[in-house]
Amino acid sequence: MIEKAGTFSLGGRIVKRLGYGAMQLAGPGAFGPPRDRVSALVTLREAVAAGVNHIDTSDYYGPEVVNQLIREALSPYPEDLLIVTKVGARRGADGGWLPAWQPDDLARAVEGNLCNLGLEALDVVNFRVMFSPQGPAEGSIAAPLEALAELKRQGLVRHIGLSNVTAAQVKEGRDITEIACVQNHYNLVHRGDDSLIDALAKDGIAYVPFFPLGGFNPLQSATLSQVATDLGATPLQVALAWLLQRAPNILLIPGTSSVAHLHENLAIASLVLPVDAVAALDGISSVQASGIEHNT
Repeated sequence: MIEKAGTFSLGGRIVKRLGYGAMQLAGPGAFGPPRDRVSALVTLREAVAAGVNHIDTSDYYGPEVVNQLIREALSPYPEDLLIVTKVGARRGADGGWLPAWQPDDLARAVEGNLCNLGLEALDVVNFRVMFSPQGPAEGSIAAPLEALAELKRQGLVRHIGLSNVTAAQVKEGRDITEIACVQNHYNLVHRGDDSLIDALAKDGIAYVPFFPLGGFNPLQSATLSQVATDLGATPLQVALAWLLQRAPNILLIPGTSSVAHLHENLAIASLVLPVDAVAALDGISSVQASGIEHNT
């Protein structure tokens, strides 16, 4: 079913544009163990059984909990499964998100991901930039990216991506190493990356929006609700379908810890938004949505 959403290149592999984000498998705020460990394992297995071959994760989800769940549920991994992880942050004792950018931090993070996932090399590692808790902020990423590039030369990392970055940082990054993907906050309301998405599409680079549904507080919009009602879909399905139709290089990683919700998300592969619906959704301004600014 999800083949209808199409495919795109990521990390030298062709993946289906509908993937799975594993963050919600941890406890509240992606911290601590899941409420239901068995359900988390079942959801992971069901995602792969449904055809998902792109899973997004990080050792700082839990921390370590989510990667350990992925290994338990799916190892030995299917040949076509691409696991993308993130480094650049660590968790405080209170669950806070703290920068961890020094070369030693990045080396430990890569080693931790390798160990907990049970891998000899990480297919794609996204460097999460944290100059500001509010979102992307300017600043040089050369030093940490060069440290990751060295880990790539050592064979521990195969491809490098960027997360929570500005267009200038993407350019800086591409001068240092090949960039496999960009993972930023983007959805039908939060559209600051419109021009960046189009530029990346021209160069064949994947763009992976996080919080495609608005983050911990789902998008709220009368227009979105009306379009969903007209199409016999849920607002969240329409928001995901809009992203799929926005650009061919957009790869989706909606997350859930529920099998029922997983299948609801994957069903959007068959949801084609008519021209008038897209026009209505394009007219939604950021003022019409509330509470969508969060860290990841």
